[in-house]
Amino acid sequence: MAKAIIDDKATVLAFEKKLIPSDAFLYETNWDAPEQLTPIGLTEKSVRGTISNRLKPAVAGDPAKLNKEVEKANLQRVDACSLSPHADTLVMKFTLKVLGNLSTPSACNNLAFRNSYKAAMEKYISETNFSELGNRYATNIANARFLWRNRVGADQITVKVKDLINPSNSWSFNAHDYRMHDFKHDDPNITNLGKQIADVLSGTEEMLLLEVTCLAKVGHAQEVYPSEELVLDKSNGKGEKSKILYQVDGTAALHSQKVGNALRSIDTWYTEFSNPETTNGAIAIEPYGAVTNLGKAYRTPKEKRDFYSLFDKWSRGEELSSIEDTHFVAAVLVRGGVFGEKS
Repeated sequence: MAKAIIDDKATVLAFEKKLIPSDAFLYETNWDAPEQLTPIGLTEKSVRGTISNRLKPAVAGDPAKLNKEVEKANLQRVDACSLSPHADTLVMKFTLKVLGNLSTPSACNNLAFRNSYKAAMEKYISETNFSELGNRYATNIANARFLWRNRVGADQITVKVKDLINPSNSWSFNAHDYRMHDFKHDDPNITNLGKQIADVLSGTEEMLLLEVTCLAKVGHAQEVYPSEELVLDKSNGKGEKSKILYQVDGTAALHSQKVGNALRSIDTWYTEFSNPETTNGAIAIEPYGAVTNLGKAYRTPKEKRDFYSLFDKWSRGEELSSIEDTHFVAAVLVRGGVFGEKS
């Protein structure tokens, strides 16, 4: 008798993200008297720059043409953001919501696949309790990776975390105590915070809501860096701003997406990661290990290390070659997304 073919392809498959940061708002204060916070606003500058882009060979090779080109003023209107002369400390504040229920996709149109996926996820939870991922997310909170460029050159950085559902839980970290690409350490504060996150991801607890406040001593009147807006319509011509910074109701801010990217920069399991001092180090969790500013995908289907190659096997009950591959798959599911197969 012919064997029945079981169709376990889910053409509709989606997972909601489980780490949900808010926008991060920027304030200023003084390191020695941090009680008073003042929102940081944006200022507009009109600057006269020089021509510094690459020129055509015909222009670059002719001194007369080159002189004529560089005489042109490169006039720009830009947004700028800095501390006032009386403040030396940047304060960044955001909230982070953690959700669970990873055993159930938010959308799945195939019962056979849903059952095999659920069994795989429940096995992963029983074996790991999400402790590795919880520890890594907690580390990226403690090391203030979410400051991005504002972290560079900061003399002192303190990160304070408060549990808004259980106010008795709070944590404080000196960000410079933690390396940016190393997630192996024995810090009871990070272990405790990581367990709170892992308990929600594994379904032991229903939800976690954290308030993160970071103080970075950068210096009086120093420039600080909110998110920059992507200007898609550049057809307005001269006179328009060439750089627009992000603000909400007059307060400079970082996009929630940028904060989220920092928190999920935990992938040290890709093939090219070896020495974090000489390579790109920990990268954000992405299905193909994409790092856009480098124009590179660190996880390619050719090597079978991308999310889809690993997920298709793991979700159907196959064992992956390493626990690190399984951690990566679980982290992409925490990130969320639409992962349906073609029919």
